[in-house]
This record gives sequence, structure tokens and C-alpha cells, in this order.
Amino acid sequence: MVPTARRLSSAAFRTAAGPRPGPPPRGTGAGPAAPRRTNDTDHTDHTDHPDDGAAEAASGPRPSPRSLLAPYRRLFAVPGAAAFTLAGLVGRVAGSMLGVGMVLMIATVRDSYALAGAVSATGLAVTALTGPLLGRLVDRHGQARVAVPAVAVYALGATAMLLCVHYGAPAWALFVCAVGSSGVPSLGSMTRARWAAVHRDDPAARHTANSFEQVVDEVCFMAGPALAMVLCTAVFPEAGVATAAVLLVVGTLLFAAQRRTEPPPRTRATAVSGSGSGSGSSGAEGSLARSPGLRVVVLTFLATGAVFGSMEVATVATVESYGHGSASSAVLALQAAGSCVAGLVFGALPVRGSAATRFLAGVAAMAVAALPLLAANGLATLTPLLFVAGMATAPTMISGMTLVHRLTPPTRLNEGMTTVYTGLLVGISAGAAAGGWTVDHLGPHAGYTAPATAAALALLAAAGGAGRLRRSLG
Repeated sequence: MVPTARRLSSAAFRTAAGPRPGPPPRGTGAGPAAPRRTNDTDHTDHTDHPDDGAAEAASGPRPSPRSLLAPYRRLFAVPGAAAFTLAGLVGRVAGSMLGVGMVLMIATVRDSYALAGAVSATGLAVTALTGPLLGRLVDRHGQARVAVPAVAVYALGATAMLLCVHYGAPAWALFVCAVGSSGVPSLGSMTRARWAAVHRDDPAARHTANSFEQVVDEVCFMAGPALAMVLCTAVFPEAGVATAAVLLVVGTLLFAAQRRTEPPPRTRATAVSGSGSGSGSSGAEGSLARSPGLRVVVLTFLATGAVFGSMEVATVATVESYGHGSASSAVLALQAAGSCVAGLVFGALPVRGSAATRFLAGVAAMAVAALPLLAANGLATLTPLLFVAGMATAPTMISGMTLVHRLTPPTRLNEGMTTVYTGLLVGISAGAAAGGWTVDHLGPHAGYTAPATAAALALLAAAGGAGRLRRSLG
């Protein structure tokens, strides 16, 4: 047994599971629409104009300072919204448990963090490769028809992994099981797809839904890894992965059963009609990578993911250097709380300016907020700085997902969002590695050099591509 459970931080190991925030792909098609009001402004999902903020604001209620939750109550007034949200939440918490549970299980039973990290990295690589492919299948065939068989394959792979670990199978068998249990469509992505469908004629409601989903992501990645750690250390090593597998299967099946809010799959007719949608899109069957605007977002999210991955590693190392290693998870949870607060407020306020401008402003705020972390000299200064840094996360992610929605043909939203999500995923892995190298070679107090550098690169990518982004949006 490896006696290092106290040193394990949920956020440090969730980089092995895949991205934190990060909202993956959306769905497509025309689902049930919210009732339109006489002052609604008719905008498509994939166009952007200099005054789109005013149009979006006009299409939704302007919340008063005393009623910031009113837009969120309006979201759940749609029949079936609460049902698919709660069903998806079960599986999304499970997804956030997998990385930590896998690392702890293998490291504890096999007494090797190197093996645990390698197996987890293999699963991460397969997820990055299969994500866009599964997104395309969801677009073509529908959420239930793809998610149910995919989660069945996952269940077989996870069961095989548990048996191999428990009965001491060779190391190569663990890698095979990791490959077999890595191709599950993201419930967070499909939840966003449903919001996009039920509010397809209401940009303000879609903005609020994006904000709500970002907050849900943060909550899941605070609660899930902590639950996995407790199960693995207090029950038995395989308990975290076993519980996550059960919850993921149950959550996916419950989500797939909510058929009335499921976006219809793309048909040949909609694929043809969607091929010209969006000036920055590449058509129904071409490569989405041909969109200059989408490439800008992917590159920016690659650097943004590096911010997330390196900041988590740097925070764990820095807090331990202060002599408060057991507080690492709480400190990182405070950073996520800052993102939650900002996301809730951002989603309730009326939208101002274009989506491209909001995205650039969010990335700039993220870069600025990372700099003061270099001057932290104790827990009392680090925690508020991390809270402020976290507040820049949600608006950046929300604006970025809005851009992807507009840059991608409506018949390929799942694929488009997963493509961007893959960039975030790769960035998190690279950022975690860069953060670890920085801590090892420059010391824990220099650890925040890595996220500050990554944030500067994200700003450079967003600012340098701002012109192409606006031209792609039209």
C-alpha cells in the first residue's frame, strides 16, 4: 500500500481524467423552443455582429440586482429541463471521479505511481482521439442511440479494469482496459446541446444556460475527486472507480431516457442545408479545422487548458511548501468557487458587446489575474488571489463556447464542441507536465511561472487571431 493519501490533491490528479471545466460539445437540431416574445431578436446560432450583445440582451429579461436568479428560474420553466439536468448531473459527477479513482486504485494496489500515471495518460489520449468521432456520431444518430451503446462498452472496460487490478493481471492488460473504457460521450456536452435546442430562438437564455453549465462543471470537479479519494482510502482501493462506473452508467441511461428534450439527429437534408451555415464553417462534411475562427478558439483553449493544468500542480506544490499540504484541496476548491460565483453573475447579467470581444476580454482578465500569484508568500495571500484568478475562468469559457456555437454548422455542433474540447484536454495534460517540471527545477515558489506563461500565450493567441475570428463570424 502507498501511504501517501494525505498528499493527494483531487485537482492534481483530475488532470489525468481530462479537462475540468470545460464544456464540451453541443448537440444540434431543432428541439422544443421556448415561447417567443414580441421583442425577441431573430439571430442564428452561428453569426456574430458588432451589435450582437444588444440583440442578445433584447431577447431576454434584464435581471434586477435583487433578482439575479430570475434568468435561471426561467431556464427550468421549460418542461423536462430539470429532469435531464439532474440525470446528467449524476453521470457528470461520476466522470469527475474517474481520473483520481484510477490513479489512486492502481498506485495503491500496484505500489507504482508511474504505472498509474501511464495508464491514466493512455486513457486520456484515447479520449482525445475518440471525442470528436463520438460527437459526429451523436450529430448523425442522436444522443440516446450513441450514448447507450457507448456507455455499455465503457462498463465492460471498467469492469475488466477492476478485475485486472484486483487479481493482479499483467501491466499491459491495464492499458488495454484503459483504451476500452475511454470512449464515452460527455454528458456535459449533451446537456448543453439540449439547452441549445430548447432555447434555439432565445440567445439570452442560451447565454444563461452556458453560464449555468460552467458552474455545474466546477461543482462536479470539486465534489467528484474528493468523493473518489474518500472511497479509495476509507473503503477499499477499487471503490472509487467502481462507484464512478455505476453512477456513470445510471446517469447516462436516465439522461438518454429523457426523450422529449433530445435534439433530433441530423438528416441528409439538414446536413445539406447546414453546409453553408456560418461564414466560418467548413460545410456539412468538410473538416471543421478549415474554419480560421475555430482554429483561433482551439489554439486559445489549448493554452487555456495549460493554465488550468499547471495552476493545479503549482498550487499543490506551493501549499505544501507552506506546510499546509492537507489544505491543497480546500485552496483549489476556493479557486473553483470564484469561477462559480463569476459564472452565476455573468449568466444573469444582460450581454454586452460581441462574443469575440467578450472572449478576448476574458482571456485578458485571466492573463492579468495570473500575475499576482507570483508574489504570493503565504496561505493568507495565496487564497484570495486564487479566488480572484478563478473568477476569470467562467466568463472566458462561456464566451468561448458561444463562439464555437456560432462558428460551427448547426448539424455538427457536437463534433465542433468536442474538437475544441480536445484542445483543452491536451492543454491540461501539457500544462500539468510543464507545472511539474517548473516545480522540480525552479522550486515550488516559482511554480506559478508556468500558468502565468500559459495565460500570456492564450492572450497572444486570442489577440493575434481576433481579426480572423471576427471575419469568420461575419
